[in-house]
Amino acid sequence: MIRTCVVAFFATFLTTAAASPAEWRPADGPLATRWAKLVSPENCRLEYPRPQMVRPAWQNLNGLWDYAIRPRDQDAPEAFDGRILVPFAAESALSGVMKPVGEANRLWYRRTFDAAKPKDGGRLLLHFEAVDWQATVWVNGHKLGEHKGGYDAFAFDVTDALEDSGAQEIVVAVWDPTDSGSQPRGKQVAEPRGIWYTSVTGIWQTAWLEPVPAASIASLRPVPDGDGGCLRLHVRLRGGRERDIVEATAKDGQTVVATARGGPQEPLVLKIADAKLWSPDSPFLYDLEVALHRDGKPLDRVTSYFGMRKIAVAKAADGHNRLFLNGEPLFQLGPLDQGWWPDGLYTAPTDEALRYDVEVTRKLGFNMARKHVKIEPARWYYHCDKLGLLVWQDMPNANRPDERIGPEAAEDWHRDAAGARQFEAELKALIDGREHFPSIVMWVPFNEGWGQYDTARIAAWVKKYDPSRLVNGVSGWADRGVGDVHDVHMYPGPGIEPPGADRAAVLGEYGGLGLPLEGHLWWDKRNWGYRTYQTRDELRENYARVTENLYGLPGLGLSAAVYTQTTDVEGEVNGLMTYDRAVIKHDVEEVAALHRRFYRPASAARMILPSSEFAPHSWRCAFSEPAAGWQEPRFDDSAWQEGDAPFAWPESAFFPLGTPWQSEAIWIRQTFSIDELPKELRLKVCHEVESAEVYLNGRLVAELDGATRRHYGHVSIAAHTDVLRRGNNTIAIHAAKPQGGRIIDAGLVGVFESSKK
Repeated sequence: MIRTCVVAFFATFLTTAAASPAEWRPADGPLATRWAKLVSPENCRLEYPRPQMVRPAWQNLNGLWDYAIRPRDQDAPEAFDGRILVPFAAESALSGVMKPVGEANRLWYRRTFDAAKPKDGGRLLLHFEAVDWQATVWVNGHKLGEHKGGYDAFAFDVTDALEDSGAQEIVVAVWDPTDSGSQPRGKQVAEPRGIWYTSVTGIWQTAWLEPVPAASIASLRPVPDGDGGCLRLHVRLRGGRERDIVEATAKDGQTVVATARGGPQEPLVLKIADAKLWSPDSPFLYDLEVALHRDGKPLDRVTSYFGMRKIAVAKAADGHNRLFLNGEPLFQLGPLDQGWWPDGLYTAPTDEALRYDVEVTRKLGFNMARKHVKIEPARWYYHCDKLGLLVWQDMPNANRPDERIGPEAAEDWHRDAAGARQFEAELKALIDGREHFPSIVMWVPFNEGWGQYDTARIAAWVKKYDPSRLVNGVSGWADRGVGDVHDVHMYPGPGIEPPGADRAAVLGEYGGLGLPLEGHLWWDKRNWGYRTYQTRDELRENYARVTENLYGLPGLGLSAAVYTQTTDVEGEVNGLMTYDRAVIKHDVEEVAALHRRFYRPASAARMILPSSEFAPHSWRCAFSEPAAGWQEPRFDDSAWQEGDAPFAWPESAFFPLGTPWQSEAIWIRQTFSIDELPKELRLKVCHEVESAEVYLNGRLVAELDGATRRHYGHVSIAAHTDVLRRGNNTIAIHAAKPQGGRIIDAGLVGVFESSKK
C-alpha cells in the first residue's frame, strides 16, 4: 500500500523539462573510454544513485543544464554561456564544456522542472550526490542553503520554495579553490603534472528529486555483530515523533530470517541464526526492508541490504598480528584505485564502466582495493559489496604544497583551526555517507604526510566513531604508532616494517611498474612510472619478479599489500590497465594465478643473517678494488678493515649510523653460521647505488640498481637456496655509485616449512 501511495503522489506533481539533444556534444578530449559513446542527454547516468536506501519514487535531474563561468564576486548571470551535461565536471570532455573554472571564478548552473506542491504534508527533496566544492542552491529565487565539501551527498527540502504549479527553477553556484585552498581535494591541481591531475569543478555525481512523506526515514546504519549473531540497525527519522514505531525485516531471498520493532531512539537488534557471512569468496548480502508506522498506520518504507562480516587485528597461530576477517586471518591484496576517467575525470561515463573496474580487479585475483584520496559514488561501493571486493577508504588530502610533512618529520604539521574544522567535517561526512557498505573494512585519514596533523587524535576519533572497522592512521611516511596497522610505502619494493605489539604490518603501496602504450596515452609529454618498460613482455616479467619478492613477507608478518595501480591516470602509466580501459596490460589468468598463492597459509620466515636496519652489525670492508676471488669463501680478508653497516654517505636520516662510504665503490664481506637449511632464501637489502652484485658462497645471486630509499627491500633469491650449507657461509657485495648519496646493507631471510596463519 505504501508503494502505491508514494508512486501516485509522485506522478501527480512532477515532470521534468527536457532539453534538445542537439544542444550538446562531447568536447574533443585527448582520450576516451568505449563507454563514452553511450552517453547522451537522454541516457546520462540513469541508475538509482542510492542503493543503500531505495524508494520507488524519484526523478533523475542528470542531463543538460545551462551553465556560465563568471568572476567569483559577480551575482547570478542574466545570460548563460551554453549547455553542460550533468553530472560531468566542467573540465571534463563529457560535460561538453572542457574549460577550467579556476579559483577566481564561480560556475553557475540553471535548469527547470515542472511540479505542483505536494499534498497531505508531503515534502520534496532535492539531492546532490556530490558537488566540488562549495555549492549554493536556489529554487525559484529562494536560497535553500550552502554546502561545503566535494565528496559527500547533501539535500535540501524545496517544498516551501515551490510555486503552486508549473515550471520551477533551480540555480546552483559553485566555487572551488582547488590546490590554492586547504580543503580536501585529493590529487586535483590547477596545472596537472606527474602524480597531480586535472581539476574537477561542479556537479560530478547525480542530482535528483525525491518525494517523501512529512515523516520519513532519513538514513540507515546497519552494524553487523558477528560475535553476537545479530545486526544492530540504527534508523534516523526526518519529522519523526518519540512514539513512532520502526519495523525492520531481514530476508534471505524470499525467506524472512529476522524481524525487529522499536522506537527510533535505540538501534533495532535483528537476531540472525546461523548467519551467512560476507567475504570476498562468498559476498552474501541479506535484503532489508524498513517501515515507519505512527498510531498503527504506515507512513514510509524503504528497501536496503546488509552484509554480516567482522574485521579485526588479532594474533595468529604463528605469533604475528594479522588482519582477520570473520575470525580467520586473510591476506589482503589489491591495487591502489584512484577512480579517474579520461572522458569524465572524477565521473565514470556509465554505471557499467564503474562496475568494470571492480570486475577486472576481481578477475586479476585481487580481494581488496585501496580507494586512493578520492571518495566514489555510492554505487561503486555497492558493486564492491556485490562482487566481494574489500575496500580501504582514504580521506582525500587537504593541503597545499607547503603543508606536506616529510617522512623524517618528528612532529605533525600544525593545521589552522578553520582548515581543521573543514577537514574533520568532511571526514565525518565520509564515514556517515559510506559506513553502510560491508566492503569497506578500513578508514585511512592521511596519506604520506599530505596535510597530516594531530594524527593520534584523528585516528582515535575515527576508531571511536566507527569501532566496526579498522583505522590506518597514516598510509606511508610519518607513522605515529597509532591505529590498527603500520603502513609503509616502497617503490618498487616490496618491504615490511615491524608493526609493534598491537598492530599489523601492511605495505600500503608498492610496485608502480609502468608501460606506456601508444594510442592510449593522455598526453605526449613525459609519461611516468616508478619503473618504466617498453614492452608487455618486459612488464609481465618484472611484475612476476616483484610478486615473487613479495611472497616471503607474509611469513615475516605482512598482512596486506597494495600494488600501484588499477589504471593509468593522465601522465602516470603504471596501471594494470590503460587509462581508457581498452587494454589490460597483463595476462589475466597468469596474474590471478600469481595472486592466489597469497591466500594459502604463509610459510614461516626468520632472519638467518641480520641486517643493520635497527642496530649496526659488523662486516669486513674495502674501499679500493681487492684481489681477484674476493667474493669466495676462502678469500683471506684479514687485511680489510672492519666496519659496521649500514655503509652510507651522507649519514642516513632513516637508519642507525654505520660506517661512512665516501669512495666511488665499496666491497664488503661477512661470514655467518646456520644450523637449519631453509626451503627458500630471500635477500633483505637497503641500497642507493648505480650497481651492486651480491654473492653467496662465491655465486652471484642478485644484481641491484637504484634505491630502496626509506625502507629495506626484499628480493627473492630462491633459485640459489641450494648454495647454502650447514655451518659457515659467506656473503660478499660489491656496490658502486660515482656521485651523490650512497648506502648499502643486507641481511638474509630464510623461509621454512608452512605454518598456520
